[in-house]
Amino acid sequence: MIPLRDNIPSRGPSYGVWLIIILNTAVFLLQLTMTGRELLQFTHIFGMVPARVTDPAWAEFVGYAPNWATTLITHMFLHAGWLHFLLNMWMLWIFGDNVEDVMGPLRFLLFYLLCGLGAILIHLVFNLGSQVPVIGASGAIAGVMGAYLLLYPHAKVVALVPIFFLPYFFEVPAVIFLSIWFLIQILSGVFSLIFNGMGGGIAWWAHIGGFLVGVALIRLFQKRGACRHCTTLEQWFRQHSR
Repeated sequence: MIPLRDNIPSRGPSYGVWLIIILNTAVFLLQLTMTGRELLQFTHIFGMVPARVTDPAWAEFVGYAPNWATTLITHMFLHAGWLHFLLNMWMLWIFGDNVEDVMGPLRFLLFYLLCGLGAILIHLVFNLGSQVPVIGASGAIAGVMGAYLLLYPHAKVVALVPIFFLPYFFEVPAVIFLSIWFLIQILSGVFSLIFNGMGGGIAWWAHIGGFLVGVALIRLFQKRGACRHCTTLEQWFRQHSR
């Protein structure tokens, strides 16, 4: 289920969203110029490797630099191919502008980075010994989606579902779309723990962590009176339980 657009108009230019997309695009274009060996090295240097944090002796033995703290941020701007990059930027474009509307660009950028930081720390907790680099903006974008859920549960999302190779378009309430998305992350995360190594190379717990951080932080970052189109989950459930 791929979102195509929502029905909440943006109040103005989304400078924060644009800056994030530009930075991710610049890094991705840089990655495209690299050879396979260079890209692998780049990913290990700037991606987040949990074992680099939890097993310093191993990290030193294989040649990692001792300073891993910067990877808590840099991993958010690397991507593992066109699909990974385009899907992340598209999700940010769909949901990010309306979240930025209630914060302003500077608060939004800080919010985005904190969601990405929370996402990678949750991933670290559930993958302490992993030697696989984690890269991508999806943890931070999950935080944006969590914030969107609380701000605009009444919104409608036009989504695409391919059925037997045929595109099927339908409109779904944002609260349903985002709840299903989050449930899939939880089920997939639990599955990856039960069947170790069968997570499909996706950092499910980073998605879960980022989403929850976004939910937790939105009220702290939202400017008072800034949201003309907002409602609350409580109001949404009250309206739909009549």
